[in-house]
Formats: sequence, structure tokens, C-alpha cells
Amino acid sequence: MEVDQQEMSYNIEFSVATSDQIEAALCKRLESIRLSRNITQTQLAEEAGISPRTIGRLEKGQGVSMDTFIRIMMALSIQQSLEALLPDPTVRPIERVGMGAGERKRARPTKFTDKHPTWSWGNSEDDDE
Repeated sequence: MEVDQQEMSYNIEFSVATSDQIEAALCKRLESIRLSRNITQTQLAEEAGISPRTIGRLEKGQGVSMDTFIRIMMALSIQQSLEALLPDPTVRPIERVGMGAGERKRARPTKFTDKHPTWSWGNSEDDDE
């Protein structure tokens, strides 16, 4: 029964999870990958260039730096998974056709244009009839 609870702890619905839940799930997944490869915390720490205590903190979901997280992924040879984390913003084929292949340099707020005014009671010209 405990195995099911452990598996459920990192199989979450990311779209509705809190940041703490997502962090805990990612940390549990890293721990599972480490264990599936029969790597000790000490071995992983040595390969990643961090302390075994840091590996323990990560696996308990107690928070580590982004650098540490990436080092652990590199030590486990799964850093290519980071590419799927955030899509490449420069690859937008449809927008490139419309913009002439220009790449955005900054974000600008969209301008509100009132092409279709909001209808409300009493605004119709036919109301006078």
C-alpha cells in the first residue's frame, strides 16, 4: 500500500497542482530515476559535484537551487528532458509568415480597440420607435 502512495505522490495533474506539489513530484521522480539505476545518493552527489546532504534535501522536496537541479539531471544523463520543459519561443511558423520572419525583442501590451462596442440597454437607435 505504501508503494502506491509513493507512486501517487509524483503522478500529479500539473495543470492544477501548487508549486510545492510540482516541486515534490519532480523531486520524487528524480529519486525514482536514481534508484532505478541503482545509484546511491553519495555516488550521485559525487557525479553532480554537490554534497550527499543536498541530494537528501532534494529527495525530501526541501528545495534546492536551479543549478543543483540541473547538475543532478546532468549526472543522471537526463538533461535533454529540460528541452521539453519550455518550448523554443523562436519556433513559431505561423507567426513568422505573418511577421516576415522577425523575432520579438520585447513584449508590448496589446492595445484595446473598440471595433465592436459593447451592447447595453438603451443604446439602440431603434429604441426610439
